[in-house]
Amino acid sequence: MTTDELKYTLEQLRSLTAETEVLEFKEAKRTYDFSKLGKYFSALSNEANLKGKGYAWLVFGIENKQHRIVSTQFHPHRKNLDSLKGEIANKTTNRITFIEIHELDLPEGRVVMFQIPAAPKGFPIAFEGHYYGRDGEELVPLNLEEIERIRAQATTEDWSVAIVPDATIEDLEPEAIRVSRENFKNKFSEKADEVDGWSDITFLNKAKITIKGKITRTAIVLLGKEESEHFISPSEAKIRWLLKDDNGMDKDYLIVGCPLLLAVDKVYAKIRNLKYRYLKEGTLFPDEVNQYEPYSIREAINNCIAHQDYTQHGRINVIEMDDQLIFTNLGSFIPGSVEKVVKEDAPEEHYRNRFLASAMFNLKMVDTAGGGIRKMFNYQRERFFPMPDYDLVKGKVKVSITGKILDMKYARLLAKNQDLTLEEIMMLDKVQKQKPITAVEEKLLKDRKLIEGRKPNFYISIKVAQKTGQKAAYSKNKGFDKGYYLDLILKAIKEHKSVNRNDVDELLWNKLPDWMTEKQRKTKIANLLSELRINNRINNAGSDTKPEWVISKKS
Repeated sequence: MTTDELKYTLEQLRSLTAETEVLEFKEAKRTYDFSKLGKYFSALSNEANLKGKGYAWLVFGIENKQHRIVSTQFHPHRKNLDSLKGEIANKTTNRITFIEIHELDLPEGRVVMFQIPAAPKGFPIAFEGHYYGRDGEELVPLNLEEIERIRAQATTEDWSVAIVPDATIEDLEPEAIRVSRENFKNKFSEKADEVDGWSDITFLNKAKITIKGKITRTAIVLLGKEESEHFISPSEAKIRWLLKDDNGMDKDYLIVGCPLLLAVDKVYAKIRNLKYRYLKEGTLFPDEVNQYEPYSIREAINNCIAHQDYTQHGRINVIEMDDQLIFTNLGSFIPGSVEKVVKEDAPEEHYRNRFLASAMFNLKMVDTAGGGIRKMFNYQRERFFPMPDYDLVKGKVKVSITGKILDMKYARLLAKNQDLTLEEIMMLDKVQKQKPITAVEEKLLKDRKLIEGRKPNFYISIKVAQKTGQKAAYSKNKGFDKGYYLDLILKAIKEHKSVNRNDVDELLWNKLPDWMTEKQRKTKIANLLSELRINNRINNAGSDTKPEWVISKKS
């Protein structure tokens, strides 16, 4: 929005006689509690969905009775406002966050306008695991009827079941029909003889690909001829494979369309599933495995097909790098949480494309009986490879599968230790990759004495380090006691009569914990020098801009 558009929008909002379920004014003259901000985000997002609005507004710097501008100093620096987007995303369903955070500097004072998106159809938005709504102007838990009303949206609309009026069986690829018959017989072996006697139309009806002989969008996507894609326009049924080099430059590509039943094999054939060699414990002979389990590749591609939001008119992507495969499809992640899927290991209650998913199950493309994603995690575990990464942001699902070992001893312990569940291994995998973990995951891992450190800088515990040959890594992460650093500084000053800040940085830099950023190291060293100065152990014989530290005469 332009400044003029924002001013007009604010004027319209202020002209309302009272706040609504999709509008909230707050004075927030200086600060505002983050937890309450998150609750309002959830409430306004859910209410916008229920009221059929595209978005809601939370406005700081305006009192809520007469709607006078009172000005706000909440997060006066732009970078702090922008950081709120990520902070909110870390606490909400599917990492939904603000559309934008707008600032207006008006003659009466500063106003901050939070533009909050409506909850996606079928998915109420939670903040820290709880759903919120509005009862008039009051912030309240979202009631069960409203939660179910939003969730029902996912079950009432199914793009894939729609009939394509002008399409006939002649628009389907004969080879795709033949392969689908074989897959169906393989899936339902008890019906194999019976299937051979069915006509193509009977088979397609029985396999729930067509409806009473009428061609559906599912039939076009899975079995349609290449030239039949126009029947689902402006939607696309295409998979793009990209091969990238170490610098991220494209080396090769392939774009395949209908029928996607056959396209999966074409993409799979392009992926260089090379051999990976490593030494097992107790032998000098290398073990050899494929970089990627074939099941995982096919499962990932087929999941993209089944869960793609075709109403967004985009393509499915498979990106191949030297030691990683990345799969992306448009649309939010239906279950909301990968951890939930792996832990429950059960069929999903809701599907974006229910008719398509059912047809793919009948053709042995996906496993709607549950367990497909969990199998992918277990295959990585068996190979001692990192767990798959799921990135659920910006309205798409991105799955990354790594084809190499991070640390053999550590991976072997996690893969073979019967005391650790797959869910616990997933949590430790995040720690190893320096990814954020939740408060619940932190408590569980600390209770089991598997990690140490403070949020967000966790590292493996001494118990794990000693068992996995990572003693040096543990010590580098743990660092030394503060007294050690203070003594080093004092010793250096006594030896050289004086030291400047660069000298102290060079002395301590590589002795500080590995997890520290450059900024954190500088702050730590500054704090150590301040402590010595405050305790009259050292004095600054130089200037504020060019300090020169010497031993204090009072020391």
